[in-house]
Amino acid sequence: MSKTALITGASSGIGLELAKIFAANNINLVLVARSENKLKALSAELHAKHNIGVTVLAFDLSDYNNAQKVFDACTAAYIQIDYLVNNAGFGDFGLFHESDWHKQEQMINLNITTLTYLTRLFIPGMIAQRAGKIVNVASTASFQPGPTMSVYYATKAYVLSFSEAISNELEPYGITVTALCPGATESDFQNKADMHESRLVKGRKLPTSAAVAAYGYAAMMKGQVVAIHGFMNQIMAESIRFTPRFLVRKIVRFIQDKK
Repeated sequence: MSKTALITGASSGIGLELAKIFAANNINLVLVARSENKLKALSAELHAKHNIGVTVLAFDLSDYNNAQKVFDACTAAYIQIDYLVNNAGFGDFGLFHESDWHKQEQMINLNITTLTYLTRLFIPGMIAQRAGKIVNVASTASFQPGPTMSVYYATKAYVLSFSEAISNELEPYGITVTALCPGATESDFQNKADMHESRLVKGRKLPTSAAVAAYGYAAMMKGQVVAIHGFMNQIMAESIRFTPRFLVRKIVRFIQDKK
């Protein structure tokens, strides 16, 4: 029996590349994002190339109430989700006290609340099947506070902690949970976060979304709980534990600041 993966934020970046990988492995897809036109174009491409079933759900997941609508649409179509990929998310660059509150609220809703809600909705079906895999896209930002991107870093710390906790809870049911932690990646993220002048990205050759997606897919299939993309990112994430907190804050501020 063919399996199905639901991917949020599937219209671009890591989500789009993951959709291509699932399709190449003959896994049917439910693609979720705001842009219906982009999703329909991707759906047509993947169906024609791999002859898989693709369902398009155009919802703005920064409104966490739409998580229930996504679940209801899958239920109405009798679609069992075997792989849940909570990829949708965005960041914002700048000092918190100068930030736009509505954008911060949407970020918290999307990066935390919707991700958590979708996970809660789809887990019972996986438990009933005694199988399933969940990927929550966190970040190397998960491991430390992030001056100039304070709310984004905090949301990703939540994703990592939440993912690790439920991976333990769901292990007896044959369900794995992977927190995928990429570093700065070549995608539309920098445009949405308005951080082109940051030392973190300016003048740097960043890993591609395709490379991160391939790494994340392999980690998910192995049932890896925390998957940090890139050797140097792994070293830095581990070194945080042995570095004084005041120094971590200063280092991250320096890296994040404008060049």
